[in-house]
Amino acid sequence: MGWRCWSCSVNYPLSFGILANFFHSSSDNQLRMLRKEFIDALTSTGSIPLKELRPYLTNSDPEDITEFQLTNNQFFNELKFAQLCSQKFKIPFIDLKNAKVTKETLSTIPKKAIVKYRLLPIQKTANKITFATFDPTVVTYAGTLAEQLKKPVEVILTTISAFQRIFSESEQSIDELVATVMEMKGDTGADDNVSEKDIGDDVITFVNRILAESFVKKASDIHVEPYEKSFRIRLRLDGNLVEIARPPKSMQAPIVSRLKILAKLDISEKRKPQDGRIKLSVGGKPIDYRVSSLPTLFGEKVVMRLLDQSNLQLDMTKLGFEKEQIEALQAGILKPYGMCLVTGPTGSGKTTTLYSALAELNKPDTNISTAEDPVEFNLEGINQVNVKKDVGLTFAAALKSFLRQDPDVIMVGEIRDFEVGEIAVEAALTGHLVLSTLHTNDAPSTVTRLLNMGIEPFLVVAALNVVVAQRLCRKICLNCREVANVSQAELLAAGFAPATAEKIKVYKGKGCDKCNKTGYKGRVAIYEVLSVTPGVREAILKHASSDELKLIAIKEGMKTLRMCALTKVVQGLTTLEEAVTNSASDDILQKQKKAG
Repeated sequence: MGWRCWSCSVNYPLSFGILANFFHSSSDNQLRMLRKEFIDALTSTGSIPLKELRPYLTNSDPEDITEFQLTNNQFFNELKFAQLCSQKFKIPFIDLKNAKVTKETLSTIPKKAIVKYRLLPIQKTANKITFATFDPTVVTYAGTLAEQLKKPVEVILTTISAFQRIFSESEQSIDELVATVMEMKGDTGADDNVSEKDIGDDVITFVNRILAESFVKKASDIHVEPYEKSFRIRLRLDGNLVEIARPPKSMQAPIVSRLKILAKLDISEKRKPQDGRIKLSVGGKPIDYRVSSLPTLFGEKVVMRLLDQSNLQLDMTKLGFEKEQIEALQAGILKPYGMCLVTGPTGSGKTTTLYSALAELNKPDTNISTAEDPVEFNLEGINQVNVKKDVGLTFAAALKSFLRQDPDVIMVGEIRDFEVGEIAVEAALTGHLVLSTLHTNDAPSTVTRLLNMGIEPFLVVAALNVVVAQRLCRKICLNCREVANVSQAELLAAGFAPATAEKIKVYKGKGCDKCNKTGYKGRVAIYEVLSVTPGVREAILKHASSDELKLIAIKEGMKTLRMCALTKVVQGLTTLEEAVTNSASDDILQKQKKAG
């Protein structure tokens, strides 16, 4: 069985079968097979050496079309590759470098489908829809796509850069998104004491534009900051704060009032902090903005955390763990009882890791309860509780209540003190699986922190299954990625072995419009996964220091944060500077070698 291209007479076998639903049912294995076939096409045409494909092979970000980076490779001639593939696969080639595609045509299929399947709609007629691709192997999906769209489909080949240019035009502009935010104006839940008429249209439009821009740029936070003679707005992009606007001081009060109205806060109360939530639809996607107002010397500062449910990654195999690390973490959370801890600074992705673990455990026969401060994402099938200290609903109180609710799995937002830690350990020892977070520098230090809280070593050993430490490094922008000039001395100082330092290539971002001239776009996680092995268990009982625990764990297979970060450097995902900044040096290993 196969499909016939409407522009030629070649039959293509549907080697992966007819899919039940083109946009949702394709398995990761099928997609990986297609990527493998694309690599085979690259190497079989002699377009690029296999060793140059390392960054592409190791990338796992579903938001990226990783093949775009091939245009920056000195060995790759994209025009020649497209022409060779056209001949080999019998697919017509058209160079679309100057082609114009309408927004209506580009919206034929969702952007996520374009990213996932590398098929870009470029023309719609009454008789057929034409898709462009740079990957000849994705034609296997065309038959199913025609069934979904109920129209004949034609596939043509083009160059990667032409595909990239048209693809970038498929993104909605900020101006277009502002209109979608304004459509939600009637559902803002304004405060009874203030009418929308009290705030001018220019302020409403400005606020909508800030909300839309933060969405487009994938900001994690918006900061609205008042000063004595100025007023500024900053976005946190890939972990760094960037100023995007400095409106007139006269707009300060109306902008803050508008945000408080959207968040259903008391706009007459300016003397104490308030917390709220804004729920809007931006570009047709539901977005939550967690809002915090704080009285400062020159007015109220407002900070909003963006919570985009569609970007929540609940598949832990796609979070960036290495094979051995994911196996160790899964072994820990799949035990019937015990404690699994995630550690790292604020904004390091701990919530995402915990939610992905909960998603894996979320089964019809499992009772899961969480205590969070606050609940960031609503997860179907899980009982989530917002901690409220002012009414006595603390982490400790919630934990005690959970134990009377016949739980199987308990997640507590953070273990901050002995009381919460003691209850969590007792729950783990009485047949419950407990997930939580701590603030420590690395995985071995987590054990030390529990002991310093006053929990006995024998209880820690009996309760603890696994500890994950994590950080986020900025990813190199694929649009402007290039080889960096890094000395061998710098590589050795970072922790590379001399043999590795001599042969590896290190990359950086040159800076382009896609990444706001920073050279970085997006972030990648680095991990340290400590399993409580017999050796680690024995060391804890002997009151070993965190350094001693670290050495034992490394001997038993643990990769440190620095090791993981350097692996990402070798894979071309991040820079040496980011790796060094976001992970502590493994000096203890060097000292041990010298001592030995």
